[in-house]
Amino acid sequence: MPLNNKTRKRLLITTMLVTGLFITLKLTYWYHLDKGFTQYQVLADKQLSEVIGFIEGALIRYESIPHVLSTNPMLARVIKSSADKREISKINKYFEEIQHVTEASDIYLLNSQGDAIAASNWQQAYSFIGQNYAFRPYYTEAIAGRLGSYYAVGTSSNTRGFYFSYPIYDQGKVLGVIVVKVDIADIEEQMTGLAKAGQYELAISGEDEVIFLASIANWRLRSLHPLAAERLQQITLSRRYADRKLQELRIDPPYRQETLPHRALYRIENDQGRAQYLDTRNEMTKVGWYVHVLTPVAPLYRSLPPVMLLSASIFLLLALGLLFSLERRRNLRRMRQAQSQLEHRVKERTRELEDANTQLKQTQDELIQAAKLTVIGSLSASINHEINQPLAALRSYAQNTQTFLGRGMHDKAQENLVTIISLTDRLAEIVAQFKSFTRKSQGQDKPTSINETVQEALTIVHPEIDKQGIRLELQLPGKPWCFYGDKIRLQQVLVNLISNAIVAMQRVDERLLTISISVEEMLCIRIQDSGPGVNESQMEKIFEPYFTTSQRQGLGLGLSISRRIVESMQGSISVTNAAEGGAIFQILLPLYRGEETQ
Repeated sequence: MPLNNKTRKRLLITTMLVTGLFITLKLTYWYHLDKGFTQYQVLADKQLSEVIGFIEGALIRYESIPHVLSTNPMLARVIKSSADKREISKINKYFEEIQHVTEASDIYLLNSQGDAIAASNWQQAYSFIGQNYAFRPYYTEAIAGRLGSYYAVGTSSNTRGFYFSYPIYDQGKVLGVIVVKVDIADIEEQMTGLAKAGQYELAISGEDEVIFLASIANWRLRSLHPLAAERLQQITLSRRYADRKLQELRIDPPYRQETLPHRALYRIENDQGRAQYLDTRNEMTKVGWYVHVLTPVAPLYRSLPPVMLLSASIFLLLALGLLFSLERRRNLRRMRQAQSQLEHRVKERTRELEDANTQLKQTQDELIQAAKLTVIGSLSASINHEINQPLAALRSYAQNTQTFLGRGMHDKAQENLVTIISLTDRLAEIVAQFKSFTRKSQGQDKPTSINETVQEALTIVHPEIDKQGIRLELQLPGKPWCFYGDKIRLQQVLVNLISNAIVAMQRVDERLLTISISVEEMLCIRIQDSGPGVNESQMEKIFEPYFTTSQRQGLGLGLSISRRIVESMQGSISVTNAAEGGAIFQILLPLYRGEETQ
């Protein structure tokens, strides 16, 4: 049975709506992902530069140590008289002292055959003394008269490390090699903290494409793809990874190493299963490493459904508005045609009666004009009443939905979209009625006890205080004074300052931590330790972001964040040195006098 014109028209409109909706959703999908990946890549490039700068800064501290040590004439003398146990003992103790000062993992001395004759770990069970390291590339480089550098798993200590070596000369002849090993576990721990704070994962691989440093534990010492037999043989001969058996890291699609910088999407197994990451990498040419910043893309895909739903709703709203506009124009055209026909008929009838009754003609003309105005007025009033309010509501709900999505309030956006769909259904019903007509014719700030806040903060750090053998003197006022603010955030500040004090007292014999609270015009909290204090040159910088006095741990953000928290409570924080030694951190907070507890 052939379709009539009206059915064909409805089918065409439905096809156009479905096609337009599909194209809209497809474009929204592409645009949202493209914009999201672009933002991810810009941030990842910045994070990659920060990581490379951090690693280079960490390694450069040790690069010159072998060269400096090689100038000590004792080393050449010991190599010549390696049988002299007293001289060997002196060098062992010397290396042990240098190791403590530089915070290196190990320092050891090799003769021309690659045998270790002295080492800083001479007292350890895994002492290098007596071991031969001629198979290590850092020995080959140094014995040839060059500065050597190499990363590997120690064959004796079984720990990952980065090695720097330098030749020891005597009258222009290379007698042996001095080697300094850096434990990369400390660097890895700091970089993992940096990665977690930036909400990304981190991996570093070498020229053999084996990951030796990563923020996820089960990535370490895993290859990026199956290793060829020749490459495995080279790794085995150099014993770079000691006796560990290398396994492939499961990556989909298979990992590709192309021209750098390069970015690709990979699905990689992690501690919780498998996740998709945006891989942004670059090469540290000086040491031959590839640094990978792996950004998880799951949040980007989770944000797709509400965005596409909003896009579909806006498209349907616009399409419905266009259909209504076309239908309205069509109805007006039909009404004009009807009016024209009516005028024509009236004129024919009035022409027959003109001669008989002129007054009747005038009355008929007036009735016709009144009928036309009544139809137009009724139609206009209906349109204004039935259409304008839903359209205004749709615009308001659409704007609110955009705001909710921008703030990440997806539940609120979902509720608005349900309302928008309901309003579009209402508009469809209105259009159907007109067709029928035409056919017929937010902190937790509150008053809080300072004594309670301090006691709860001490509960967090008390195990470490006991572990370090620190004597604690706590001086709290008898009257429970209050401050107005967030107790949890102030506890964060107190825990940070107390933890810094514990670290500062690790190398002193007398360990005393004094916490006192006094009340004058303001509430004063003083935290004093018996450590070495703060250098005068660092007083002005200690609260700046990324400034730290620790060489092994910390990103230098704790005191900066603490100052911001205190200042947000209308207070201040400062540091001075006590006359008897140690640092004093003082926090001043406005005293809450509205509801003092008696």
